[in-house]
Amino acid sequence: MIERIHTSDVEPDADEVAIAGHVHEIRDLGGLVFLIVRDREGLIQIVFKEEREPELFEAVQDVGAEDVVRVVGEPLESDQAPGGVEIAPTEYEVIDEADSPLPLEISKDIEVDLSTRLDNRALDLRKPETLAVFTLRSELITAMEEWFEDEGYVDIKTPLISKGGAEGGAELFPILYYNQDAFLSQSPQLYKQMLMASGYEAVYETGTAFRAEDFATSRHVSEIAMFDVELAYIDDHDDVMDVQEESLRYALSEVAENAERELDLLDVDLEVPEDDFPRITFDEALDILETEFGHFPDDPTDLDTKGEKLLGEHFEEQGHPAFFVVGYPDEKFYYMQDVPEDDIASRKFDLIYKGQELSSGGQREHDVERMVEVMEEEGVETSNFEFYIEALSYGTPPHGGYGLGIDRLVQKVADLDNIKEAIMFPRDPNRLEP
Repeated sequence: MIERIHTSDVEPDADEVAIAGHVHEIRDLGGLVFLIVRDREGLIQIVFKEEREPELFEAVQDVGAEDVVRVVGEPLESDQAPGGVEIAPTEYEVIDEADSPLPLEISKDIEVDLSTRLDNRALDLRKPETLAVFTLRSELITAMEEWFEDEGYVDIKTPLISKGGAEGGAELFPILYYNQDAFLSQSPQLYKQMLMASGYEAVYETGTAFRAEDFATSRHVSEIAMFDVELAYIDDHDDVMDVQEESLRYALSEVAENAERELDLLDVDLEVPEDDFPRITFDEALDILETEFGHFPDDPTDLDTKGEKLLGEHFEEQGHPAFFVVGYPDEKFYYMQDVPEDDIASRKFDLIYKGQELSSGGQREHDVERMVEVMEEEGVETSNFEFYIEALSYGTPPHGGYGLGIDRLVQKVADLDNIKEAIMFPRDPNRLEP
């Protein structure tokens, strides 16, 4: 490994240090050249003085933006420098030169359309603000995984290639699997339930799902990062919502504590909900939309994008950035629905955070006879799900779970306009590279 330390580890008045990174900015003031070097931890200033180190001063005259350099020198305290420290160099070398001109400005805050940024993603990922987004993303995922590990959940990996979809329909990506037709996974839903029947009791997965929708929105992508959870021996869907609420609150609090620099870079004041997340029925949600906003979703069985946003405004005014909507009608066969003692259509819920649906979940149907009856009522071909029906036929405890969209969570936490900004290399109907 090249001998170096990160910029965040450089202390003023310490012994000689070596740093390496990209040239973020160059300021030439005649007999003085300020070089701002950037690595993944931040920025540091290198001061070249012609009268102090003439050979190094001459060498730095040819440096270009985004060149990869290594500098050895003495760290000195400086109120004007990033991080309050600068380096007086004793050694300097260019490890690799960058092409010029750059297709994307890194050091200056210049408005660039998202398509250009994604076309030049390798450069865009160098911007401190973009890097901050993916540091937040990593912190969120790590915190959620930590919470579930501490609670005894088992980390699982389910197939990304399947014979059929958990949800079916035209949203499946077909592929040729040897000499068979197959599909990219929409969801690990059926596999999670099979594991509940197998006695795993509590599992989570950080994985990927695919949706072949033809969309042009700021909240959809074709390849989705998901955080999936399933737990058994529950009383009802409230147990599942409790798990989601506690784990999300923990993840947000960890990010607020451990990613202050990134939140500052993105100018985000992250609010960690302290109060319980409100839980309203689907009918109550429709009533709020009608009475307070005069809004009626086109589909009477679901909330639309505008409806979610308006409900988000309603609850944020009351100090609740996150809330649950419970009891959606006409749900998938694997949700418990039309339970006689319930005053809701199904035990399915959505979590809405800052006006956008983050997850769907609920209590599953563990009574196989009842589930097959619902499948037949819905016109679902049961022969396509024999492996699933069989797995649940040998005694299955009451269970439930949810799938949370990681990309949407990052989008909302980082306050991004488009979900593609939350994904390193997003995929949509028009983007297959880089």
